[in-house]
Amino acid sequence: MALMNEPTAPYHAAQDALRVLETVARHTAGVTDARIARLTGLTTERLTPLLRMLRREGYVEQITGGAYTAGDALARLGSAQGREEALRAHLQRTLDRLRDSVRAAVYISRYVDGEVRITQYAAGPGAPPVNEWVDFRESAHAHAVGKSLLTQLDHNGRRDHLSRHKMARLTSRTITSDKLLLSRLEAQPPTVPVLDLQEYAVGTVCAAVPITAGASVGCLALSMPVEHAHRLRTAADALSRSAAPLLLSLTI
Repeated sequence: MALMNEPTAPYHAAQDALRVLETVARHTAGVTDARIARLTGLTTERLTPLLRMLRREGYVEQITGGAYTAGDALARLGSAQGREEALRAHLQRTLDRLRDSVRAAVYISRYVDGEVRITQYAAGPGAPPVNEWVDFRESAHAHAVGKSLLTQLDHNGRRDHLSRHKMARLTSRTITSDKLLLSRLEAQPPTVPVLDLQEYAVGTVCAAVPITAGASVGCLALSMPVEHAHRLRTAADALSRSAAPLLLSLTI
């Protein structure tokens, strides 16, 4: 399986954030935003929202005088001991915040060994999760998560997946033609959220954006009842803005 060689906006944001973190980590006594800008080559317009995001996620702290130092989250995730547990807890806190912000259930999914896997999610009384009435692994052709993951594979990778999973009609909106689906996946811009408008389940709409770097294919997704479909575009935009911090957490 090969990946599509087209980095997404969250990937670029995560790479810029890593440059900032490397700079901060080298200056244990603290470093000003002006010096960070000079050392990284980032403009003030680019650096300011990155620093805001890094403070929110706990990766940097601002000390007296306005300088930045490494935060607790960076120390925890950068440590080999207990990193997996720390990462999972950090991702869950981020998902919980995002769920409350977009008022929808949110999910992290990965494509592992040729299969779709939901690795973490956040839901609640006001943000019900999707009813998995058909195994997500068998229905990637229908839901936003699956289609987002498939867009990140090359043509042969997509065909291989579809050859192993029959494209069943789950609702009247489900695409069952592999030719049509492959055409739509090929045309999907990497910076535009993939949508599922009741293709997987009647009464549910979804959106997903890629969080992929290197050889790891993943996506961040949300779902909501169809009566909230008027909020889907706005929520999907918020999802896109939240992809970079999650990708950064997976990269550190």
